[in-house]
Amino acid sequence: MRTKIAAMFFAILGCSSAHAQDAPECKKVRIADLGWTDIMLTNNTAEFILDALGYEATQTLLGMDVTYMSLKNGEMDVFQGNWRPFQDAQYKPFFDQRSVEVLGTNLEGAKFTLAVPKYVADAGIKDFGDLASHGDQFEKQIYALEPGSNTVLLDMIAANRHELGQWKVVESSEAGMLTQVKRAIARKQWIVFLGWEPHPMNLDYDMSYLTGGDVEFGPNFGGATVRTIARKGYAKACPNVAKLFSNLVFNLEYENHGMQMIIDQGQDAPVAAREMMRLNPQMLDKWLAGVTTFDGKPALPVIKGALGS
Repeated sequence: MRTKIAAMFFAILGCSSAHAQDAPECKKVRIADLGWTDIMLTNNTAEFILDALGYEATQTLLGMDVTYMSLKNGEMDVFQGNWRPFQDAQYKPFFDQRSVEVLGTNLEGAKFTLAVPKYVADAGIKDFGDLASHGDQFEKQIYALEPGSNTVLLDMIAANRHELGQWKVVESSEAGMLTQVKRAIARKQWIVFLGWEPHPMNLDYDMSYLTGGDVEFGPNFGGATVRTIARKGYAKACPNVAKLFSNLVFNLEYENHGMQMIIDQGQDAPVAAREMMRLNPQMLDKWLAGVTTFDGKPALPVIKGALGS
């Protein structure tokens, strides 16, 4: 009798383990990439983990519109770059019609608005409303990104909001803008520029974000959250991979440092992703909780082994 009960017990365990594993069609994991440095870091983190767990992960560089259509059409599986509220209006139908599904939030506290060096903030420039009365010191210029990326600022000037109607937006590349910031800081000159986080600028420069830009960029310094989304039905079809992606939660400090490796130090994104995992092994416990290899073994020791830790 005991033998039969034991046999039944282990049979049930075997069934449970089998159900926990993903189906063969889940082995290939197709991840959408936009070419943004933060997504390079998070995507390469996911790819390294998935490959070590026995999956075959690939990344495909796509535009934003194509990414959403590819998820809707089942041509991509996962996208880690659903920035909100930035994408809410344009891609609302995809969520309303349930063409895509949310696996989780992978970053909170992101921001995007105007910033100044800390010594400028210490001199009293803390709000959009403080800029106009110090126009001469700023040469009435706002340093921003390439043409086509600064509509919010151009509209602000055209509407003379914050009494900035006589100001000019200096449009440049990200690298060009940050070169101007670096030069100004070295000379202790006043400069106002587009700042955002996560980005290594937050480590490279002692900077302050301005309040008062809610109309232009939204509340909480243009505050944003970043979600991971997937094609419809993916979590049900591939629960183990979906569990991993729902667990992959980053923070600003992690992404700032990882992006610094890529942008400032010139490391390849896969190398930076692995190095950040080695430097932050405590992240692995949360990321791999409840996750297995493709053939059902515990994930954590496999990843630690792959990282040489």
